[in-house]
Amino acid sequence: MSYKIKNFTIHSEIKAFKFLIDNFDLSMREAQRWIDKKRVYLNNQVVIKKHELLFGEVGVIIFEPTTKGLKPIFETSNFALYDKPSGILVHPANKKTPYSLTHEIKYQYGKNANITHRIDKETSGLVLASKHREAEKIIKQQFENREIKKGYLALVNGKIDQVLNIKAPILKNRDFSDIKLKVHIDDKGKKAQTIITPIEYFPNKNITLIEATPITGRQHQIRVHLFHVKHSIVGDPIYGVDFRVADDYLNGVLDQKERIKESGASRLLLQANWIEFKYYNRFKLYSKQNLLDHLNI
Repeated sequence: MSYKIKNFTIHSEIKAFKFLIDNFDLSMREAQRWIDKKRVYLNNQVVIKKHELLFGEVGVIIFEPTTKGLKPIFETSNFALYDKPSGILVHPANKKTPYSLTHEIKYQYGKNANITHRIDKETSGLVLASKHREAEKIIKQQFENREIKKGYLALVNGKIDQVLNIKAPILKNRDFSDIKLKVHIDDKGKKAQTIITPIEYFPNKNITLIEATPITGRQHQIRVHLFHVKHSIVGDPIYGVDFRVADDYLNGVLDQKERIKESGASRLLLQANWIEFKYYNRFKLYSKQNLLDHLNI
């Protein structure tokens, strides 16, 4: 389990926030976040105020990272770049998540190391992590300013023989009774743009290998944009399949054989293939994985 309770016996009154700062090397903001997330207990009761006085038996829920030996493909003293396999979460989904890329990064570089952006669990490829808070601040600001460029590879259904510049606003879905999409195209959504460049068409499978370059960074942007232009990604269990299949997948009961039959592959065939950014020097780095292996192409 990722989290465990660390117990203390306090003999002199101390404010909750100061206790956290002194014992866990937190900032005031981080201490408040721990309290807001109900990670501090006083005599088995949840502490809800940062100025609450602690005295007696105190329990604190702490994150304990684990490792599976996944190493970065490139690193400096400020950041590390991982080639994440499909099937690994970037962040823990909840306190019972046994392993994620966040576990690995904090295990290797300490509690101040952090993920700077996201890719989906089933998407393979490049994830950039900061090794300290200052690097995290710089890299996240670059993402916000769209100074970091990324390119993805995907195998999609059908033939694409020209560059597509998809501009379609994306809205988060609030009602799952009719569709099982996390996001969908809607005029009331946020602006989103993806450029799709065909690389190679495989007529025997009616599948095209494409490069997707997201100009904006919305959740599931590449997946929903390709679905919107009727070229869903092979292996996508949500965008491009019927309601029942998506429902079974989201409920964790979709059989693997059924998934392959309905979506075309056992995983989402989308990969974060390259990333380009400047951190003192300019870097352009590539993933080493190969989507084509999954379909024996």
